[in-house]
Amino acid sequence: MAIYVGTSGWSYDHWHGVLYPHGLPARERLDYYLRAFATAELNSSYYHWPRRASFYHWRRRLPENFRLSVKAPGLLTHVRRLYSPEGWVARMRRDLWALGLRYAVLLVQLPPTLAYDYERLAWFLQCVPDEWRVTVEFRHPSWHREEVFALLERHGAAYCIMSGAHLPCILRATASFVYVRLHGPDTQHLYGGSYSDQDLYWWAERIREWQRQGRDVYAYFNNDGGGNAVRNAQRLKEFLWL
Repeated sequence: MAIYVGTSGWSYDHWHGVLYPHGLPARERLDYYLRAFATAELNSSYYHWPRRASFYHWRRRLPENFRLSVKAPGLLTHVRRLYSPEGWVARMRRDLWALGLRYAVLLVQLPPTLAYDYERLAWFLQCVPDEWRVTVEFRHPSWHREEVFALLERHGAAYCIMSGAHLPCILRATASFVYVRLHGPDTQHLYGGSYSDQDLYWWAERIREWQRQGRDVYAYFNNDGGGNAVRNAQRLKEFLWL
C-alpha cells in the first residue's frame, strides 16, 4: 500500500529560501516542488475552480507517479452547502477526468457553520461517481457520530482526519484509504506552529498502522507559514523512509 506525504498548496512567497531559491519565478515553483514530494493538495480550486485545460496541463506536467488531491470549490461546500450538488458534480467529473491517473482524492471541506444534516450528506455522496476517491472534512462537532462514519463507509468515502487548534483528532478509517490534514500544532491558532520530531514520529507510527491494514495514506501539511509545512513534510518522510 502506498504512502503519500506533501503539502496543501505549493506556491507561497514565504517558501523562498526554504524550498525555492530566492528570486525563483512563480511559474517554476512546481518544478522544484516535484523534486521533493510525490503528492500535493490543490487548495486554489476552493477559491476558483480551474479550467479543464489546467487539469490537462497538470496531467502532462506531473510525473506518472505523482498524485494530486483537489479541494472542492467553496461555491459547492460553503455557499450552496452541498445543496443540489448535481451540477457541480457533473462539472468536476468532466474536469477531474482530465487528470487521469494523477488524480488522488477530492477533498470536501464543510464549513464550521454547517451542522449535522444526514440527508444532505447522504444525497451528495449518492451523487458522487463510484470511481472517485472522496474525503470529507467536518468542521462542526455535531458531525462526529457513528451514523456519519457508517454512511461514509457505505459509500467508500474517507473521514478526513484532522490535527489543528480546536479541531478533534479522531483516528477513524472509513475507506480503503486514509486522508490526513495537519493544520499545525499550535493549540490556539489554526495553521500555526511547527510539529516536533516527537509529534511527527507519532504520526509516522499511525500511518504505518494504516498501511499494515492495507490502506493507502495521503497526508498533507497545511501549516505553511514560515515554510513549516515543507520542513514537517520532509521530516515525516524521513521517519517513514520515503
